[in-house]
Amino acid sequence: MAKTFLVIAEAREGNLRQISLEALGAAHQSKNDDDKVAVLLVGHQITTLAQSLSAANEVYSIDHPDLQNYTPDHYYQALMQVINQIKPNAIYFGHTAIGRDLAPKIAAELDAGQISDVTSIEKNGDDVLFTRPIYAGKAFETRKFSAEPWVVTFRPNNIAKAEASLESEFHELDYAASSARHQVQDVVYKKAGAIDLSEANVIISGGRGVKSEQGFEPLQKLADLLGGAVGASRGACDAEYCDYSLQIGQTGKVVTPDLYIACGISGAIQHLAGMSQSKVIVAVNKDAEAPIFQVADYGIVGDLFDIVPLLQEKLEKELVK
Repeated sequence: MAKTFLVIAEAREGNLRQISLEALGAAHQSKNDDDKVAVLLVGHQITTLAQSLSAANEVYSIDHPDLQNYTPDHYYQALMQVINQIKPNAIYFGHTAIGRDLAPKIAAELDAGQISDVTSIEKNGDDVLFTRPIYAGKAFETRKFSAEPWVVTFRPNNIAKAEASLESEFHELDYAASSARHQVQDVVYKKAGAIDLSEANVIISGGRGVKSEQGFEPLQKLADLLGGAVGASRGACDAEYCDYSLQIGQTGKVVTPDLYIACGISGAIQHLAGMSQSKVIVAVNKDAEAPIFQVADYGIVGDLFDIVPLLQEKLEKELVK
């Protein structure tokens, strides 16, 4: 019997989040030829964004003022409205703040199993195998479901985005708004930078070794040159060199960029838990015995205030060739 894979897409400040296309890619990797991929986008004034989700067979959108800002009550009710209508065999979320909040709630409502923070998928006959890091990234486990429906969240920057354009059917649904236990009156964003850390392909990160707020300036210049984002260790945040919105680690953001440059970061296990799965890791530290070098693909022993400007100068010459 054909299955339906439902992807919950996300938008932020009028833009579709990259993880939405990655979750769609995961659905296509999971399906058989006769299975169907559906996607749901909820929010306000999202019609144009919904039209860009043609990598699915069916695109559902729910547009309502109550859905302009995320609230667990309204989003849960909107999602269950569609889930109860199409009864999907699997529901895929991004492993984002919204996905981490809603996925367990949906799984509990459906009495379904859940696998979180998946970084890769493999088909083995009729089985779909999901791999995720455990023990702060020191090991991996591979799981499969024994019953349906499935609820899965995917870590950003790990699954290939869906690119195929299909003959999608678009469904604009009304939201049967009901009372919520709370309402959002205003949203104030703390800007971590122009690029979302969780979706950045390049991250230049600083630790206590930056010594001050001004110490992040050369890191920001290098990040701008490479089209990346700036991150930080908890030590740098605790020292008030930067805002906690930049924090990467076990109690911060978990990132998997193509390139991670750690500057003045010793490599405490809590920080490694947030970045050790990056594709390429470069460490810059004065201490040749710093733990960060144990996970780095390339290590530079030296003062970051000497090394980072040299990297910038060299890269500027290479990039203009």
